Formats: sequence, C-alpha cells, structure tokens
Amino acid sequence: MSSAYIHAALLLHFAGQPVNEENLKKVLEAAGVTVDESRVKALAAAISEVNIDEAIKSAPVGFAPAAAPAPVTPTEAKPEEKKKEEKKKEEKKEEEEALAGLGALFG
Repeated sequence: MSSAYIHAALLLHFAGQPVNEENLKKVLEAAGVTVDESRVKALAAAISEVNIDEAIKSAPVGFAPAAAPAPVTPTEAKPEEKKKEEKKKEEKKEEEEALAGLGALFG
C-alpha cells in the first residue's frame, strides 16, 4: 500500500476526522494523488479494526536514529547529566518501539 494512503489516514486521525473511504478520497485528491478505489476500500476496512493511538504508541522508529552525543568520560559526568542522558536513551527506545509497531501494522 502506498505511503500516501497511510499518511492520509493518519492525517485524518490527527485532525479528529473519521478515517473512512469518503474522507480518504478527499485527502488523497487534495494532495494530487490518483485514487485507487480498491486501495481506499482496503485501507478503510483495515483501519476500522485498529486503535490508531495504540498502534502509534507501540510502533518502532522506522528511520535512522539521530547521531548520538559525544560520550562523556566518567570523571566529567555529573549525576544530573547522567540522569538526563539515561532519560534520553529511554525515550529514544520507546520511540523506536512505537514506530516498529506502526510499521508492522501498515507494512
């Protein structure tokens, strides 16, 4: 399935609009995409069975991670900096897990 169709569904969801055939067609046409009726029907049917918010939360990161900050030697690191660094690593891992789930859902 083309990523444009998935993006249209997510856009509708984030806008608080129903993700249905009619709305998907409108978004795709507004974006200049040639609409394939069978793809729209298939996506609308598949999405109707999914809790999109939960799928996004459990999806892994599908793109390359940002460059890691330069390592700090133990003598330089302050306890506050260590906590911040650990929190960033944990948040990054959660993002990756969330995007992996979404990728599996729409892959």
